[in-house]
Amino acid sequence: MARVIHVFRQPDRFVAGTVGEPGDRTFYLQASEDVRTVSVQLEKQQVSVLAERIGALLEEVQRRFNTDLPSQIPDDLVDTDPLAVPVDEEFRVGTMGLGWDAETEAVVVELLAVTEEEIDESVVLDDTEEGPDALRVFLSPAHARAFAERAERVINAGRKPCPLCAEPLDPAGHICPRQNGYRRSEEV
Repeated sequence: MARVIHVFRQPDRFVAGTVGEPGDRTFYLQASEDVRTVSVQLEKQQVSVLAERIGALLEEVQRRFNTDLPSQIPDDLVDTDPLAVPVDEEFRVGTMGLGWDAETEAVVVELLAVTEEEIDESVVLDDTEEGPDALRVFLSPAHARAFAERAERVINAGRKPCPLCAEPLDPAGHICPRQNGYRRSEEV
């Protein structure tokens, strides 16, 4: 079966979002253009790495090509809306690719489906017939920064960290390894 590559050259929207309550969230990236929407599932850490790497890529492009890229996100690009529903997962992300298209001056994000066999790097950001399904999105530098900023907000919207060990706190609290299970008794 030939691979399916979902390409969004000028997406109306490309965002990170979640479904579920903090502590039990499922993370998605969603691309929309006209009436077409594609959602892919991934891990929280993958969202974090993608946001971080987009920032690093933009800094490198600015340094290497001496290009003046926007450092601030215009207000009209700030997207706080929830994911479009229904969230129908196209695939679960395994490999991620990131690049710069100098011709269109766009950040290219490619997300490849999880697969049993090892991924040949040549299929990333390529239109080969063989390989896992993919989502490829082209973003202007401003849209890429807006994506990264929203992704960081989504990641940080989870459970608050314990002030002692930084592990996530459940609504009922948790047994903190830094306290060795010790709790002060409350005086009445």
